[in-house]
Amino acid sequence: MNPQFRTVALIAAALGLLVSLYFALRPGDDDEATSTTTVAQTTTAATTEAATTTTATTTTAPAAPAVVRITVSVPGDKAPTVKHFAIKQDSQVVFVVKSELADEVHLHGYDLSADVAPGAPATIRFKANAPGLFEAELESRSLPIAELEVRP
Repeated sequence: MNPQFRTVALIAAALGLLVSLYFALRPGDDDEATSTTTVAQTTTAATTEAATTTTATTTTAPAAPAVVRITVSVPGDKAPTVKHFAIKQDSQVVFVVKSELADEVHLHGYDLSADVAPGAPATIRFKANAPGLFEAELESRSLPIAELEVRP
């Protein structure tokens, strides 16, 4: 095989690999991270003696959903400031409430709850699959502590 042809073919293959890696690893919006992406790159190298065509196809698996951790602290001596949190739909959420008051934390809309007490935080884990605005409160006190906005 001609050394010049081999050099051109090697350069073409390396360029094809670099372009494929760029498309596979480039940052994009979050919708692209959760879908399967197929990238096809065709590179043609021509020399005076022959021409060759190289095709590389790369398929990436869907990215694991992001885990969003939200922590809210509730003081015992005054009403807490209601905090607003934006969450991307289909994210896995870990909602932790630390409170100086004993009560039940209730996440409306998802109808999830957990007991909380001083030194014993409440933890609610869920998949944010329903879009909308959802209030979390200390249930028996009717005390709002957070708003979770799930966005598509």
